[in-house]
Amino acid sequence: MNSGFEKGMISLFTPIDDEAEYIPLITEEEEEILEKMNVPDVLPVLPLRNTVLFPGVVIPITVGREKSVKLVQDVYKKNKILGAVSQKDANIEDPNLEDIYKIGTVAQILKILEMPDGSTSVIIQGRKRFKVEDILTDKPYHIAKILPLEDSVEEPMEEAEAVAATLKDLAIKIIKLSSNIPTEATFAVKNIESPSFLVNFLASNSEMNLKEKQKMLEMNNVVKRGLYLLEHLSKEVQMLELKNDIQSKVKTDLDQQQREFLLHQQMKTIQDELGGSPLEQEIAEFRKRAKKKKWSKETDAEFKKELEKLQRLNPASGEYSVQVNYIQTMLELPWNEFTKDNFNLVRASKILEKDHFGLEKVKDRILEHLAVLKLKGDMKSPILCLVGPPGVGKTSLGKSIGEALSRKYIRMSLGGLRDEAEIRGHRKTYIGAMPGRIVQNIKKAKSSNPVFVMDEIDKIGRDAHGDPASALLEVLDPEQNSNFHDNFLELDYDLSRVMFIATANTTAGIHPALLDRMEIIHVSGYIVEEKVEIARRHLVPKQLKNHGLTKAQVFFPKKTLEKIIEDYTRESGVRQLDKQIAKTMRVIAKQLAFNEEIGRKLNTDRLKDVLGTPKYSKEKYQDNDFAGVVTGLAWTAAGGEILYVETSLSKGEGKLTLTGNLGEVMKESAVIALEFLKSHPGELDIDPSVFTKWNIHIHVPEGAIPKDGPSAGVTMITSIASAFTQRKVKRQLAMTGEITLRGKVLPVGGIKEKILAARRAGIREIILSDENRKDVEDIKEIYRKGLKFTYVNTTSEVIGHSLLKTRVEHPLSIN
Repeated sequence: MNSGFEKGMISLFTPIDDEAEYIPLITEEEEEILEKMNVPDVLPVLPLRNTVLFPGVVIPITVGREKSVKLVQDVYKKNKILGAVSQKDANIEDPNLEDIYKIGTVAQILKILEMPDGSTSVIIQGRKRFKVEDILTDKPYHIAKILPLEDSVEEPMEEAEAVAATLKDLAIKIIKLSSNIPTEATFAVKNIESPSFLVNFLASNSEMNLKEKQKMLEMNNVVKRGLYLLEHLSKEVQMLELKNDIQSKVKTDLDQQQREFLLHQQMKTIQDELGGSPLEQEIAEFRKRAKKKKWSKETDAEFKKELEKLQRLNPASGEYSVQVNYIQTMLELPWNEFTKDNFNLVRASKILEKDHFGLEKVKDRILEHLAVLKLKGDMKSPILCLVGPPGVGKTSLGKSIGEALSRKYIRMSLGGLRDEAEIRGHRKTYIGAMPGRIVQNIKKAKSSNPVFVMDEIDKIGRDAHGDPASALLEVLDPEQNSNFHDNFLELDYDLSRVMFIATANTTAGIHPALLDRMEIIHVSGYIVEEKVEIARRHLVPKQLKNHGLTKAQVFFPKKTLEKIIEDYTRESGVRQLDKQIAKTMRVIAKQLAFNEEIGRKLNTDRLKDVLGTPKYSKEKYQDNDFAGVVTGLAWTAAGGEILYVETSLSKGEGKLTLTGNLGEVMKESAVIALEFLKSHPGELDIDPSVFTKWNIHIHVPEGAIPKDGPSAGVTMITSIASAFTQRKVKRQLAMTGEITLRGKVLPVGGIKEKILAARRAGIREIILSDENRKDVEDIKEIYRKGLKFTYVNTTSEVIGHSLLKTRVEHPLSIN
């Protein structure tokens, strides 16, 4: 499709007739002659359809109306001069004065041509502009009274020449951009000297519509006409550039498509010669694998649907790899594939005992589940949560359970998990999407009934990406996990046969709804005797193997292990013990490497040379040299701990000061203890005024460690009472319990951990609430061995039992 400028230029260089002799371009001298020509006041007027004649411009017109043919023939016989005006509406056959524009151009007929089809073509050249003042007659054609018009000469010549130069540049650019305009047109445009004729020539050949051309013709200022034309030619240049750019892009795309098509055809031919397309072979392999799957009809239908979708995709597209990944995930999952449980209870019990010492409750629960399976044949697996301090074997127990049941073992750490998509997966519409870690681990296990350990479930985080703990509610609910929905898979997967075992150091950080879905089993720490057995059975053999040593080179006597446990570790589990044994092995390995003379037996007197000075001492918790110092028992996520409560008095007005990084609950316990003693001075046999004459400072050592909880209440009140009475506390005595303003002693938790902590510290007697008696009796005798338990109901009983009867040599003066 050619632009108006292209059409004009083409027609300019296309002769209508071989005999046509006229020069379409005029010089400045010729233009002056045209301008100065005498124009009669009365002229025959020829209405033009769809065109405007500009002065100096030569155009061909087709004459068809009888009046117009008559006019042309009469004028051609005479002076060949007529007036050419444009019709406002080209559809009007016999226009009158209102139907034509008032401004037109005086034209000279250059040639009349009779065409083969019977029509008449006339070549006319514009001379100068005129204005129609009146139509004198319309028979046999229009004859009008006219007024010749002159161009304004007020504008500077330099401005007109500048506009003309710009127009030339644009016209030449259009010629270069157009593939249809002959290159000779460039020379023609360059050779136009007159600015006025250049404007008229380019306007006549531009794509402007009739109204716009007529508007230009009516302008009597060359610069104005040039600027008006400049605006339209600039748009035409932009359109041509855009058209060429689009054509170039389309051609490039077509060339690339044709190239790819040819290459694909060649590849197909080569692949057929080699035995078939890899894509078809891959899809055939997918179908073959799908026949072996034990999935449901719904899953099979979904697989076939996704496989058909894969066949329609282009292997070069990004979606293709996503679809292949999805189908491979479906095929790799063990749909309804289970390992056979081993129902030999004796074997299972031996495996559990061999790998772990203690942990009877957990072992019994596993054996109970296996027994029910053996009898019933099928049941939903329990969801257990092992809660206990670090290093007691919670995580490694899962592996032993898997071996005992002859099931696959999976471990997934949840510590620091923040994104819900880690559990449920990502939508498969995203490139790089993956299923959640639940489905991924099931796929890795190649079994739908593994032992699945979820480690550190109490350390799950949450952020803007969602709450993973809430996503686990479906996973760990026996009533829901038979239809677990993964976002990537978009199909329900049965997790009801999976034995989930969660581990945690404390239940405080676990979502309440999640906690309610699990069966909580508390795993407490070990006593010295148990640690010695664990070291002998597991830790020492493991470290011997790790360090390339043998039993013939190193032997740990029982006494040596006890000393390592008591002097170099202070923990509920055995992790630090394992590290100390490893350190010992490294020192011995070094000595052997240097060919030093060392004995096979590692006696206690050699430990200082190997492990350095002992880090802990029992005597620290066993002395009673000062009044106001009492030993308490505390529970932490790492197990039970021993702590001191120290009270000192100074002259003052009875102000209470608390230090040691205490929490609000612990501070309240100190206030309750002091207020009780103030209201019952008779029980201590002291003057009530002593509370207003002495400031009380209570401190709990190790101030860098935050401490809180109500269980230090009895320790606080005993410490304050000891300080005011100057009666020391019994040796090797510890206590725990919450107190009230009425003097009652309430029960507290973590009793087993606190008992183990007391044993590690060499404590011989523990005071606690009478309501904790059932908790103590529930603990195995081996853990209570060597300890005396004193049960109390009131703070008076605590004070009366714990303080010595005699005062120190310099009793507190109340004066």
